[in-house]
Amino acid sequence: MTSQRWMLAVCFSLASDTCRTFGSGIVQPFNGSSYYVRSNCPFTLTRFTHNRVECDITMRRGDSGLLVQVEIIINKIRTVLQNGSVLVEKTRSGYLSDICVCSFVASVSLPYDHTYQHVFQYGIYTKLRSLLLPLSVTWHNVPGGIDTLWVELDQELSTDMTGLCGQYNVSGNKQQLIAQSVLTDDTCQTRDPVSTINSTCRQFLSMALDCLQTRTPLYIQLCEENIYNYGNSKYIGCAFFKEVVQLCGNTSYVWSTWRTVTRCVPPTCPGDLVYVEQGPAFVPSCSNPSPRLTNQDLTSSCVCPRGTVLNDRADAVHCVNASSCPCVFSGRNYRTGDVHKTKCQSCLCDGGRWHCSENTCPTRCLIEGQFVTTFDGKQYVIPGKCTYVASQGLNWTISIQFSEREASLKTVVLQLFQKHTYINVLWGFQEKFTFAYNNNALVFWQSSMYVLVQTSFGMKLQVQMSPEIQLYITPPKSYIGLCGNNNNDTTDDFTTSSGITENSPQPFALSWSVGTCAVNIPPTCSNRDNEIFADEKCSVLNNPTGIFAECHSHITADQYHTACIQRTCNCGSSLQQCLCVALGSYAKACSSLGVVIGDWRKATNCTMQCQKNQEFSYNVRGCNHTCRSLSGPDPRCGLDDNPVEGCGCPEGTHLNQGGICSSKAECVCHHHGSTTPPGPVFIDGRQCLCENGELHCSKDCGCTNGKVCVHCLENPVDTSRKTCDSLSKPLGGSMTCDSGCYCPNDQFEDHHGNCVSLNNCTCVYGGKVFSPGQQVKTKCKTCVCGQGQWHCNDEPCPGKCQVYGNGHYQTFDSKWYRFDGHCQYTLVEDYCGNRNGSFSVRVESVPCCDEALTCSRSIILDLQVEYNFYCDKMLCSIFL
Repeated sequence: MTSQRWMLAVCFSLASDTCRTFGSGIVQPFNGSSYYVRSNCPFTLTRFTHNRVECDITMRRGDSGLLVQVEIIINKIRTVLQNGSVLVEKTRSGYLSDICVCSFVASVSLPYDHTYQHVFQYGIYTKLRSLLLPLSVTWHNVPGGIDTLWVELDQELSTDMTGLCGQYNVSGNKQQLIAQSVLTDDTCQTRDPVSTINSTCRQFLSMALDCLQTRTPLYIQLCEENIYNYGNSKYIGCAFFKEVVQLCGNTSYVWSTWRTVTRCVPPTCPGDLVYVEQGPAFVPSCSNPSPRLTNQDLTSSCVCPRGTVLNDRADAVHCVNASSCPCVFSGRNYRTGDVHKTKCQSCLCDGGRWHCSENTCPTRCLIEGQFVTTFDGKQYVIPGKCTYVASQGLNWTISIQFSEREASLKTVVLQLFQKHTYINVLWGFQEKFTFAYNNNALVFWQSSMYVLVQTSFGMKLQVQMSPEIQLYITPPKSYIGLCGNNNNDTTDDFTTSSGITENSPQPFALSWSVGTCAVNIPPTCSNRDNEIFADEKCSVLNNPTGIFAECHSHITADQYHTACIQRTCNCGSSLQQCLCVALGSYAKACSSLGVVIGDWRKATNCTMQCQKNQEFSYNVRGCNHTCRSLSGPDPRCGLDDNPVEGCGCPEGTHLNQGGICSSKAECVCHHHGSTTPPGPVFIDGRQCLCENGELHCSKDCGCTNGKVCVHCLENPVDTSRKTCDSLSKPLGGSMTCDSGCYCPNDQFEDHHGNCVSLNNCTCVYGGKVFSPGQQVKTKCKTCVCGQGQWHCNDEPCPGKCQVYGNGHYQTFDSKWYRFDGHCQYTLVEDYCGNRNGSFSVRVESVPCCDEALTCSRSIILDLQVEYNFYCDKMLCSIFL
């Protein structure tokens, strides 16, 4: 097969999956045939149902022969093409089942993305691609209407199809197709085709004989019927000629000669663009300098001169070198070399591309009412008002409990190493909760609205306490729960407590509930009046000229708008408060990126009332803003304490006891967990003065004998180990510091009250003081004094066993007991087991006249076998 015939075969095969209509009424159905319809009536071009998705495309031509209206309905989404515009019917469904659906048609700009379809520029054409059906619609706009329209199917459909396009591989009767496809309209006409010999048609088609061959007579008839009575139109005839040229391909003779013969001028391209008969459908641009193109993406197009790209970041009609392309951020253009800095990173513009540093902002999990954003950015809705595990690590757990009445948090509990830090609903700014810390966590109020918890292992919790509890978690390393796992992979965010990954959020969230959990958070609105209020008030988020517009280019407001309507609509208390909480979520997200959006609370009637003499601000910081911070280093200042909104103390004042903002002169002083009012005070045996929140104490303690003053507030030391006597005592569990006079470092107070070195420390025994090196003998041991402690040898003392009186015995280990038997007993012997012994001592009680008493004892001593020693009644005998 020659290359020419190969191109011809491809063109004809494409005709089987494309239905075309062009000129003043030529139709080429899916079966590959062609016919002409002369009518200004509305027609169904094609209608079918595929996978339960309905498609209906209708069209109507005007008196000019051009298409003046095309209506495309796919899955009930209506798109209208007319007057060179694309109009999409947008449907807004009510949250109540009995509220009627409101629809309106709006003109859209290209490219236009919808859940079900994309509409975009495709060379000199415009294309609509369905995401539900294997279908696309392509058309060419000219002044006065559309001269060409294609309906392409990516696969053969087995469904019944109606309309002028007919069906696959089914030869339909022309008159039958027209009669079944026309839509009733008494004001329109369908006429029989009329034609006369047209020299331009015949000359043009004579040059296409190599392509059309036996089909040439049919195309001559179509050309003359198409052009009849439209000879003055430069679009009707040229549309036919161009379709034939595209059918024949670029290897045909007619490809390079048809415009000269037909006098069809090329389309005019705007700006620097130039027209080509066959070029890329997607022009290389600053946004996409190297688009991925296939052979099917070559079409008539307006392109930039070689070596340049379209500057679509300006007016999209001029071409520039790729290295000169601008960068865009927040709707503003930046030239090559310009630097743009945000809160989290710095970016350099280089040839239309940003080169950015690593994002330094940590990931966060957001739990705002029933709406959750995971660490990896996945958003979903919690189904029930229950208790859940929000996030969990090896030695910590964060659990949340919802209110029984509303879809809002009631309690947040952080469990650390089996010790609990408990955060409950606390209204107002209470001094006792202003600051607390231990070895595991630092907890403090940032403002009247926010509490910050910073743990020792790197986790940070920010809890919005009013007007409604919301939770923001910045994680450490490994974790599980409602917030996901922070591995930059959203596909496994719905990993359940049993370890499997669910596809939908409801079973995932329920797996992390504590105990049974009912699905009781409504997904739609349950109150018509609330819906009307929410729909009106939440629209401020999407207002392109409103208070939040400054942030639209940084964070899209669509998700927050949906959440605002749902939260406000199902609010069980104050609608205005619920609205303000929802608006505040978007404002907080913008603030986290450093976007200043102005006084949104005043603009939306969400102003806050502050207690006492505090003032509201969008820039409240916890560092060095309390009277406590004047008494010593403020641990809050070492944290990434970003400003928050809420009530706090204005510049020049500090938060004092009772939630009052005071000047420094009125601040109490904090020391060792207690407070001291301004003025003189006696502490730890010293005269002190509380002034401007700082405690100043005298340095002089009146020390003698070489001792120095120890001030525990300034330099805490373990004063319990500063004497020679303390060196021999056991160590305590914690350091003890009592201000007073003590020996200098590396010296100890001896038993005479003098400061000596460790080697010169004295010892005490029996109430007497001994100098280093002196010895004491006791209990058969010799002990030497050294470094304040006795060092004794380990020589054992000889044991003694004795018996006397009325059955009183003492063992070799000095244990006493009483036993008064009347038999002979072995007191001690070394006859152990079967081994021969060397001695034995036996005793026997000798009663007095009073049998209850023992007057004496007989003692028998056996020494080996040579002799026995026997004592009885004061007489002793030896038997050899």
